[in-house]
Amino acid sequence: MNKKIELIYILLILILNFSCAEKKSTEKEINNPTLVAISNFNTLKFTSAIRAIFQDSKGNYWFGSHNEGVTFYNGKSFKYFTTNEGLSDNQIRSIQEDMNGTIWFGTTNGVSSYDGKTVQKHTVIRNSESEWMKTDVDLWFDAGTRQGVYRCDGQKLNYLPFPNPKNITSGSTYAVTSISKRKNDMIWFGTYAGVFGYNGSEFTIINDETLRLTEDSEKMHVRSILEDSQGRLWIGNNGIGVMLKNGNSIINFSKEEGKLIPMNEFEANSLNKQFTKNTGLQAVFAITEDSQGNIWFGDRDSGAWKYDGKTLTNHKIDTKLKSQMIYNIYEDQNKNLLFGMAEGGFYKFNGKTFEKQF
Repeated sequence: MNKKIELIYILLILILNFSCAEKKSTEKEINNPTLVAISNFNTLKFTSAIRAIFQDSKGNYWFGSHNEGVTFYNGKSFKYFTTNEGLSDNQIRSIQEDMNGTIWFGTTNGVSSYDGKTVQKHTVIRNSESEWMKTDVDLWFDAGTRQGVYRCDGQKLNYLPFPNPKNITSGSTYAVTSISKRKNDMIWFGTYAGVFGYNGSEFTIINDETLRLTEDSEKMHVRSILEDSQGRLWIGNNGIGVMLKNGNSIINFSKEEGKLIPMNEFEANSLNKQFTKNTGLQAVFAITEDSQGNIWFGDRDSGAWKYDGKTLTNHKIDTKLKSQMIYNIYEDQNKNLLFGMAEGGFYKFNGKTFEKQF
């Protein structure tokens, strides 16, 4: 009888240990999602461009689309949010997380947030333009077609208009296209007509007037911006390539590297046989720095470019794609480099090639 009781006791211990181990394993999987779909049904359903990629503090992934809303991936399944769930708009331009773990979405038509339960639209203070200021906890968003920016201090969403410098680029405005905050306590705003840098008290302005570019064809049309770990400012334009601000010096980086990459050289479009696609680093819509200090550029036509401090290397993401245009480049917590494509879907760089995810 005692032996039977002892045997039952041992079996109970084994069952409890197995249950705990299984629970721990499950928790680990949830907190450390991997970019591998487990079935044909568990796949990314977006067909429009991936404009924003973000990994939150819990390790979950968020993907923002061009016109289909945003999705959340926890390592097992996807959950989708659109205007039906409360988003301000289905075009997602940026994704951020505040100090409380709330996820924020900058859309083409306002700002929304998700607290883990519900999506909330945030109303911008109207009929008043707040004074410029900034703190370490601020979140910044583009203000759509308005020539300024939205600042969220954790409680209120304020509209801040830019100073009104002379705009000598016909048809371009100071609507925000990209934002970068990294070093030297400066936040940079890329706009169609130029760049604004704000340090909490004054502005630095980079535009056609301050640069005094000599050729009429060389007009700023900023689509991406990055301040890297060395404090260098990279400015990606749609047309004149990449400008590089290093200290007080500003050069046309794409032209300086002209002996390695072509400028103003085009290849025939396979559809209409016209020369419409540039083959160099000329129309740059995404810039990021990886954990090894390499600078990556995403070009509208020619794919990805990697700059290691000495040389530039061009990568075609996928030759099967009709468009090599890259909207977003993001390095996750596992140092995976992810590329959001204009044609839809995203790719992971394995060090040599690009693997389509899901």
